[in-house]
Amino acid sequence: MTNVSESDYNPEDTGPVGGRRRELPAVPPARPRAPEPTYHPTTELDLGRAFPPVSNETTEIDLRGGWPQHLKVPPPPGVPASRGGRVLGVDVGTVRVGVALSDPTGTLASPLETLKRAKDHADLDRLAALVVEHEVTEVVVGEPVHLSGASGASAEDAANYAQELADRIPDVPVILIDERLSTVTTASHLREGGIDSRKQRAVIDQAAAVVILQQFLDSRRPPS
Repeated sequence: MTNVSESDYNPEDTGPVGGRRRELPAVPPARPRAPEPTYHPTTELDLGRAFPPVSNETTEIDLRGGWPQHLKVPPPPGVPASRGGRVLGVDVGTVRVGVALSDPTGTLASPLETLKRAKDHADLDRLAALVVEHEVTEVVVGEPVHLSGASGASAEDAANYAQELADRIPDVPVILIDERLSTVTTASHLREGGIDSRKQRAVIDQAAAVVILQQFLDSRRPPS
């Protein structure tokens, strides 16, 4: 043990708290603590047996007043949208005009009558009267183009006839549609029914109008 004289003893110089204490660096400010994570309660699903049933809410739609407007399927491109109501079909010939009429829902075409072409346009006046009588909302006139798609004299005559009819019924649209296969289809149906087309010209004209009108109605029916 080392002897220390009283002259060398300094009570302020004994230990780390004396005059020889070290200056410690300043402690930096504490960083802000990150927020505690938020835990959301969860429900444990046991899928060992089967997937739990899913409940879907449905809305009841009342169709008694017709199909809702916002749920209607748009018509195919190039086909006018349905206006609702009866549609009149017209097959224009050089001698006679066949006429067909649809049911109020625009689903089924039926023969109506046969008109004779007249120089005084009495046939056009009769068609205009039929439009009013049956509350027709649209008129379809067959345009007899060639199988190649070219228009001939018959197609031009049908287009002029349709325009004259449209002038008489300005509030009802008159639509020209391609009827290049209507005559072939009509003759085939008449042969299958045992009807001699040469002796039933009036029947042919009405049947052709039915084919024209039915093809038009079917083209606007939404695909199933």
